[in-house]
Amino acid sequence: MNILIIGLGTIGSIYGYLFHKAGHKVEHFLRKDSPKAGIAELKVAMLDGRRHPKGEAYTDTYPIAHCSQKAYDFIFVSVPSGGIEGVLKSLQAEGITGQLLLCCGLWEDRKALEKLLEAYHYIEAHWDGHEMLQKKDYILGYPVAGGNIEGDILNGCVFDHFMLEKESKAGSVNYTKLKSLFADAQLKLECPYDMLEWIQLHLCINAAVQVVAGSNGNIHNTSAAAEALMQSSKQLKQVVRTIRQTAKIAAARGIDLKHYRNELWAYHLPTFISVPLMKRMFAKNILTRKIMTLHNNLSDLLYVCKTVYDFGKEKGVKAPIFYTAYEKILEKV
Repeated sequence: MNILIIGLGTIGSIYGYLFHKAGHKVEHFLRKDSPKAGIAELKVAMLDGRRHPKGEAYTDTYPIAHCSQKAYDFIFVSVPSGGIEGVLKSLQAEGITGQLLLCCGLWEDRKALEKLLEAYHYIEAHWDGHEMLQKKDYILGYPVAGGNIEGDILNGCVFDHFMLEKESKAGSVNYTKLKSLFADAQLKLECPYDMLEWIQLHLCINAAVQVVAGSNGNIHNTSAAAEALMQSSKQLKQVVRTIRQTAKIAAARGIDLKHYRNELWAYHLPTFISVPLMKRMFAKNILTRKIMTLHNNLSDLLYVCKTVYDFGKEKGVKAPIFYTAYEKILEKV
């Protein structure tokens, strides 16, 4: 298959590398003025959880092929949600087509997202004489991976699965082909009740973890702050209580939390049970620990926290621990 990865960011590069190793033709779309436009190869340092639960550490190289054609099977988009329109505008200007796999932290509701995609012809509506039909050339996903890029070095960590929207919501996207792409890359697919809701709930959970780590630790050294959080029973207790509050912000978004009990059950346990469980999980799960320490993009972390904070305040959701921790981070910044 022909796969186009937008940009040369951490998530796109991790999955681009995996698709490339699986035998697919992978290219990257970069602006001509991008500071990364001159990178021809990434040195890969990967902790890979696809074949072993504790992960396999290895090094490799990933040749970066730049966009050279107009039509692709899939276009993998992993950018902050505010950057999606810019991506669509660039693809349209260059006449590049393909079915979109949107792997972003989205906070828009479905209607606003589809209105944006319709403006760039990834949704086409027409009447068949009886009802309105829609042709949707996009699908939502969410990566279970993380890391960072320092110069030409990709420090990555990937789990054995990928979150993907259900086939019933795939529109005109070739779901069979998409499943084959991930199977070739030895990645299992997990499909939540509603992909957009799942993404927004996880933004709320992530925001809770990030404000606790940032308000207690060095905001300018996110790796050290994450390490300190994973070892501190006091901070983990604060995480549990903060997630309970940000889950209410997710509910105010219109998300029915009963559909996501598996994601939330641990945080409803008494903290004398949940905190030791979390501490043990971080100590034993090297993959989770690695992702926590590698994610050091401060602007991206703050964007997620601000999005959840602003919405919670706007809706009058009571989340004092979360709000106070976020405001403490702003003072540090």
